[in-house]
Amino acid sequence: MLTALSIRDVVLIEALDLDFSDGLGVLTGETGAGKSILLDALGLVLGARGDSALVRGGAGRAGVTATFEIASAPLEALLADNDIEHEAGEPLILRRTLRADGGSRAFVNDQPVSAGLLREIAPLLVEIHGQHDDRGLLNPRGHRALLDAFGRIDTGAVAAAHRAWREATAALEAARAELEAAARDREWLEHAVNELTALAPEPGEEEALADRRRTMQRAEKIADDLNAIEGWIEGSEGGLAQLRQAARVLERIAGDHAALAEALAAIDRAIIEGSTAEDRLREARAALAFDPRSLEEDEARLFDLRGMARKHRVQPDDLAALAAELAGKLERIEAGEGGIAALEQRLEEARAAYADTAAALSAARKEAAARLDAAVAGELAPLKLDAARFRTVVAELDEGQWGAAGRDRVEFEVSTNPGAPFGALTRIASGGELSRFILALKVALAEQGAAATMIFDEIDRGVGGAVASAIGERLARLAERTQLLVVTHSPQVAARGRRHLLIAKSHDGTVTRTGVAALDEAQRREEIARMLSGAEITPEARAQAERLLEAA
Repeated sequence: MLTALSIRDVVLIEALDLDFSDGLGVLTGETGAGKSILLDALGLVLGARGDSALVRGGAGRAGVTATFEIASAPLEALLADNDIEHEAGEPLILRRTLRADGGSRAFVNDQPVSAGLLREIAPLLVEIHGQHDDRGLLNPRGHRALLDAFGRIDTGAVAAAHRAWREATAALEAARAELEAAARDREWLEHAVNELTALAPEPGEEEALADRRRTMQRAEKIADDLNAIEGWIEGSEGGLAQLRQAARVLERIAGDHAALAEALAAIDRAIIEGSTAEDRLREARAALAFDPRSLEEDEARLFDLRGMARKHRVQPDDLAALAAELAGKLERIEAGEGGIAALEQRLEEARAAYADTAAALSAARKEAAARLDAAVAGELAPLKLDAARFRTVVAELDEGQWGAAGRDRVEFEVSTNPGAPFGALTRIASGGELSRFILALKVALAEQGAAATMIFDEIDRGVGGAVASAIGERLARLAERTQLLVVTHSPQVAARGRRHLLIAKSHDGTVTRTGVAALDEAQRREEIARMLSGAEITPEARAQAERLLEAA
């Protein structure tokens, strides 16, 4: 809801601060008083193109600030997506400045933003309906969503069916493309698969072969050293044999002296350690044993693996996976149209499921359209549009345009005279008729698709009496659900307002200014009497104004 509007140096407005409340607010004033300036200022802060002609003559720049109370999940999500800080329950403040040279800046909660973001935010805050408005109800692109909201139609099943259809289409297209590409390379594939099958690479094989080769190469280098060590330790002339012989002699004479016993013990320990060394040497020789033929075979295998990896531009460990991949491609080629046929069947089933679900959605929309047409028709006669007809067209789109929201084109059309053809609202209805059609639609749609604030610009132009009263009654009804601001020339509409703002020009001899004043009950009565009688306010006009206010 719009709670405040502050305007500085916009056209004839030097400085203006306005507060707004919920319900129906009316803005009145003599022709040329500057009512359109307020809408231009509001449009500027909602992202409209910044025209330097809006800057008041002599001023360097214009500025507009609008404050809103919001309770809208989509708007909160949009703010979060754009990193705009906003605490729940706090007001949302939009600000726009415009320099006389045409440059402009935009802010949301004092954070700099683009005018484009203001335009994204605007529809979630305010709907402005006027004779030249091309958004909201007049834009056919939004008619389908409005009809779905009116009929409480859930499009989730159609969206899911469309997603499945799209996925089946993508799978078939990918399979066909792969099959065509693979078929062109069939000869190469057969050769590559045969080569890899013959080689039979295994993951980790290269590293294992390289480690074994390094071990055998090292063993070859130290073989002479191991043979020499074996001669020094083992055999009848080796060190261990001599130590054992010395131990046998010492065993006979160790009792003759304590030192001999100690010598025997030391030799025994040396024999034990020497035996351990002898065992470790045998283990090492067994581990480092190599067969020149095995070494040659491992080196040849390594050469083949690495050569194949270079040929296919992969790592040797990836050769096994490559072999499986190429074999799979070859199998799919050999499977031929069998796999494609299965995917085609799946696609046909997905399309049929979508068509059935979309047909049910179309039926629901046509039923809702009939109810909407009846609701709008009930509003036309009181608005002096009794010769007009309204209809909601639900037509099937070309298959290429079917989507997640179904296969229907929805558009609101009118015929303003008996026998006249139906056409789009903007092409058929005149200015005054257009505003009344919008009002009839809004009343029929009630809360569906409405922003928190709605503004109607001179919806009552060219009508009076009972029609103006009907317009006022419907505006008041709408205002029970949302904040409504109406620029009006009709006393019947003005009398319905919960808050009344008077727009007027003033002159000080050199400068003309536009100002806005909130009216109390006595001032309201006087303004409505002026609207009834013109320049000279008569007692009869005041009495009529009193009756209108009492009736409201």
